[in-house]
Amino acid sequence: MAERVEGSVAQGENTIEERHVGAMWELEQKLDQPMDEEANKLKNMYREKGLSMLMLLRLSFQSLGIVYGDLGTSPLYVFYNTFPDGISDSEDVIGALSLIIYSLLLIPLIKYVIIVCKANDNGQGGTLAIYSLLCRHAKVKLIPNQQRSDEDLTTYSRTLLPEGSFAAKTKKWLESKESRKRALLFIVLLGTCMMIGDGILTPAISVLSATGGIKVISPKMSSDIVVLVSIIILIGLFSMQHYGTDKVGWLFAPIVFIWFLFIGATGMYNICKHDTSVLKAFSPTYIYLYFKRRGLDGWISLGGILLSITGTEALYADIAYFPLLAIQLAFTFFVFPCLLLAYCGQAAYLVNNKDHYKDAFYASMPDSVYWPMFVVATGAAIVGSQATISGTYSIIKQAVSHGCFPRVKIVHTSKKFLGQIYCPDINWILMVGCIAVTASFKNQSQIGNAYGTAVVLVMLATTLLMILIMLLVWRCHWILVLIFAVLTLVPELSYFSAVIWKINQGGWVPLIIAAISLLVMSVWHYATVKKYEFEVHSKVSMSWILGLGPSLGLVRVPGIGLVYTELASGVPHIFSHFITNLPAIHSVVVFVCVKYLPVYTVPEEERFLVKRIGPKTFRMFRCVARYGYKDLHRKDDDFENKLLNNLFSFIRIETMMEPGSNSSTYSSAYSLNHTQESKDELIHNNNNHHNSNNNNIDEFSSMVDYTVSTLDTIVPADNRMSFSQNNTVEEEEDEEEDELQYLKTCKESGVVHIMGNTVVKARNGSWLPKKIAIDYVYAFLAKICRENSVILHVPHETLLNVGQVFYV
Repeated sequence: MAERVEGSVAQGENTIEERHVGAMWELEQKLDQPMDEEANKLKNMYREKGLSMLMLLRLSFQSLGIVYGDLGTSPLYVFYNTFPDGISDSEDVIGALSLIIYSLLLIPLIKYVIIVCKANDNGQGGTLAIYSLLCRHAKVKLIPNQQRSDEDLTTYSRTLLPEGSFAAKTKKWLESKESRKRALLFIVLLGTCMMIGDGILTPAISVLSATGGIKVISPKMSSDIVVLVSIIILIGLFSMQHYGTDKVGWLFAPIVFIWFLFIGATGMYNICKHDTSVLKAFSPTYIYLYFKRRGLDGWISLGGILLSITGTEALYADIAYFPLLAIQLAFTFFVFPCLLLAYCGQAAYLVNNKDHYKDAFYASMPDSVYWPMFVVATGAAIVGSQATISGTYSIIKQAVSHGCFPRVKIVHTSKKFLGQIYCPDINWILMVGCIAVTASFKNQSQIGNAYGTAVVLVMLATTLLMILIMLLVWRCHWILVLIFAVLTLVPELSYFSAVIWKINQGGWVPLIIAAISLLVMSVWHYATVKKYEFEVHSKVSMSWILGLGPSLGLVRVPGIGLVYTELASGVPHIFSHFITNLPAIHSVVVFVCVKYLPVYTVPEEERFLVKRIGPKTFRMFRCVARYGYKDLHRKDDDFENKLLNNLFSFIRIETMMEPGSNSSTYSSAYSLNHTQESKDELIHNNNNHHNSNNNNIDEFSSMVDYTVSTLDTIVPADNRMSFSQNNTVEEEEDEEEDELQYLKTCKESGVVHIMGNTVVKARNGSWLPKKIAIDYVYAFLAKICRENSVILHVPHETLLNVGQVFYV
């Protein structure tokens, strides 16, 4: 069945808006409030345990393979991309080395390892994790489907800002206009899109640079052979992704550990053998002399220097795997010194061998360790690529949870580590992109230009988000925020200005990738927001449901109907559409809302919230299932049984909360006089805030004969009085057992999942780009993405789709 619904959200047509203003809307809020009382509060569940020094050292060792593979392979290609046209003066090498040293000091060490990594969301990193953190401290999320009960989650961790503070003013400024919220989301999505581009470019440049070492031994070998070998390695790399990181995790760490020892030792060897004077590059004066001597060419060469800090964003995205202290120890005391030695050693070699700028890394290797180094370099390139690919999967998963990316298949690759996932669709898209980039460019220089553009844009997005984190979450003094902004934005904007010069030399590739990804994300998010707004504005009045009576005006057939909706309160439009077109409904109706909150995970004990809708005889309930962006619907998770078990538990607890009375017998505190007072209060509020007409008040007056219970259920007052007079305690206990048995019998009769299948189309007269985006781009994405029923593992034979056509 399908229904055509005119989308009046954007235009605010009177037929929908009048339903939700005035006293009637206020009454609905009273009748169907968030489930604060039902929310479990399990504080201090996830307090981090202390780690021994031996365990920290072990985890630091393991982090080398997962976190630092990408950053560690940068010495393969930095000097070649810095001097693509050759080295004319030995002092230029010293200046470039000084830039590399201070780039590593400012960006990876100070900005990321010391500061940004602390801005993690319970161990989760990346731009979307920062966005989730901001959404909890300010109302900036464009789909405001959170309730007060969600803030009671143990993983929510929200703090209030003092009134009048600079942080409070910043929060108010950010929340005041929709355009600012959209701008914030755009920055987040831009950083996400660039990370996807990073997932394509990192394997391409790392593997191509590693295999390029073959030409050092065989200079006459064709470049096409090197490209072919690289493509074969890339195909093998992406083909093994379905095994998961856990299967080869112990192999990764030793490879990267040996790699860092090799580059550190050979760096020290080259410094001692060729030129110890390169150590003067630790003086920042050589940076000034470098730019003074080279001028514009020196500024453009920053695009190559930038490659020395690539992989830093992957470091931040992968911090979920290990404790922050382990990552900080590994970088500060092992990775950072080894990288400095490697770059200093290459610089010492190039000072005396300027002609070897193209293959500086392999040319500087002693002949006795060349082949072992080649094998380890290839392995390290594969490991570094693996870290970026795994990070891309995590980012896509977060984007899906935020409603910013089409639903894709996500597979668990480890029973031990929930964060290790595999996305088949994304994996093959990345593989095709990597092969296309490698085969098209065939050299490190152009891929390096593209890589640099992607990296610097991600860093700029992270810096802008970090400024908000320091203000709203950490509540730092504005002077500290200013110092951080200057120390990070000055070098990053300098890098950005340099890579802009190389747009036509390969820098356009990540921009194209980002544009395509951004188009997909923006269109999907726009349609998702509009569908949610339609659900909110077209939900059915609770009074309408009550007016139907216990049978809902229909034949109640045996079984349980699970009606899925985006709403955490109110009756969804698809329900009224369903019962309007069919003469029967199930004996028990449960409105199910699956929510994705801006938290990294929701504990199982706090996942389900259940409450009753209407009097007991209606057999209607609401269940909200809450998930974080790290949570996944696993095949072994029996969503249906968990939901029904929580429903049974709610019925038992409901009776325990009302000793001496049945759940259909209501507290005498909510009398007709109380309801009349509530009516007068609501009418007064309505006159003050909504300036509604007398029609709304008349509609409200018709609801005086209903009372509200402490359990957020309603029943006619006359029925309440008759129940309280006629029922005995024994009958109430029997009735509770009867209800549980009744639900179990209905469950045995069958459970049907009723889902809305809303087709979104552009309104007649819409401008052409909107028609293309909605009628073609979104329609195509909706067709190829996974259905909600598949994600929740709903059996096909128990699924019933209710179709609607919504015009925006």
